[in-house]
Amino acid sequence: MRKSGPPKGLISYLVLELLDEKPRYGYEILKEIREISGGHWEPSYGSVYPILYKFEDKEWARRLDREDEPDRKYFELTDEGREKLVEKREKAGGRAREFADVILGFFHVYVALATDERFEVADVTGEWSYDEVYGAWIVEQMIRHYDAYFDEFERIEDTPEEFYERYGVELE
Repeated sequence: MRKSGPPKGLISYLVLELLDEKPRYGYEILKEIREISGGHWEPSYGSVYPILYKFEDKEWARRLDREDEPDRKYFELTDEGREKLVEKREKAGGRAREFADVILGFFHVYVALATDERFEVADVTGEWSYDEVYGAWIVEQMIRHYDAYFDEFERIEDTPEEFYERYGVELE
């Protein structure tokens, strides 16, 4: 399980979205983000609580006192926080290509480490390997997730240029 974090700014966006749903405390937010990421991102208290305190300072969130749980620091979104969330939603909407580039870039490097003779990465017993079997497993997991969240996966035969033209996306 990879423990490194998501792209910059994504955690704060997720925190706003989660607070918009209902008031939450830090550990609850950590668990939600871990679940949303399929267990691949595990933010620390040291990353989430500063975000909550920043939101409080900027008046995007306020702390709630709960008599039933006095030791937990609950936060709820304010009207200003909801306005900021609208901005963040737009910004996140424009980052889909960036996310795709990260996913595809990492996979291309993974495959290069498996197939390019310039790289001599050691196989470590009991760990993942850069090879066809593990590469296929990654692709299989992507397809299974696609099937679970969307619909049954169907291959797209378009080249990148054809795909971009069909959907009106500019080639960079």
